[in-house]
Amino acid sequence: MAEAAVARDTLFALRETIARLEGRPIPALAAVAHEVLAAEPGADPADDVQSLATGVADLDEAMQGGVPLNGLTEIRSLALRDAGAASGFTLALAARLRALAVQAGGQAAGKSATVSPVLWIGDTVAAMEAGLPYAIGLRDFGLEPAGFLQALPRKLEEALWLAEVALASAAFAVVILEVRGNPARFGLTESRRLALRAKAAGRPLFLLRQAGEEEASSALFRLLVEPAPALARPLPDGSLLGGSIGHPAFRLTLEKSRNPAPFSITLEWNAHDRQFAPVLDAQRPAFPGEYAAHSGADLSASADRPDRPQAMGSVVAFGRPA
Repeated sequence: MAEAAVARDTLFALRETIARLEGRPIPALAAVAHEVLAAEPGADPADDVQSLATGVADLDEAMQGGVPLNGLTEIRSLALRDAGAASGFTLALAARLRALAVQAGGQAAGKSATVSPVLWIGDTVAAMEAGLPYAIGLRDFGLEPAGFLQALPRKLEEALWLAEVALASAAFAVVILEVRGNPARFGLTESRRLALRAKAAGRPLFLLRQAGEEEASSALFRLLVEPAPALARPLPDGSLLGGSIGHPAFRLTLEKSRNPAPFSITLEWNAHDRQFAPVLDAQRPAFPGEYAAHSGADLSASADRPDRPQAMGSVVAFGRPA
């Protein structure tokens, strides 16, 4: 035990020296303390994790209560063509978090409460290909543009630094860090550092990885988000309006969690109520090409088809020039 204590003090001193050399006056000791407690024998790092419930029982159970409110959660898409789905799901989580915070603050104070804004740290390459958040679209999706701040650092190092400072300030309800693919300068060490900052500040950090592959990270959970076809718009009597487009839908696959069993679910997002709802496979419409629109036999080939096209012109032999 004495040797372990000496080694721990040495580790604290080395990390504090590194922080001073880097010129970053950040509260590193608090983050290191969380790391040491997590490494203690018999300690479970997930015991003190605060969670944001999605409202879907199966998903919340698979995630041990929901999305961590004091940790790192990774949300990724397979390709940039799916960036809208991954970004939409991330913004839906942020909108639900703010709505619950307003509700809790209003009940405690007896009036409307002021909620911290959302910070989106965007990736310049992803923004050039997938676009930027749109104010009117944010409002339609459940977020107020007045409570949404956006930053576009030119370099990845600046984005990582900004994410750390934003988490340490505890001025934002949630920090969203968007990265493109799997950059070499953002690996396990950098994700571990961000996870410790989020843990020390008690704030959520959403790592939005656009068109990225699975890789080792310190995220407590990793979700693969794919677009799903929306159901028809429901009418007041419970029927569906044919030919209409209802709430946005997402196909989620929980790739990393404490539960080894694979888990996939399709959800739709109600921006008015700030709630998710599961979409049953029987209700889910098929993508174009999944199966034929008409289940009957294929039509037979036409019996009166035109003959092969004839060769054009005639072949004329010319003698070689002398």
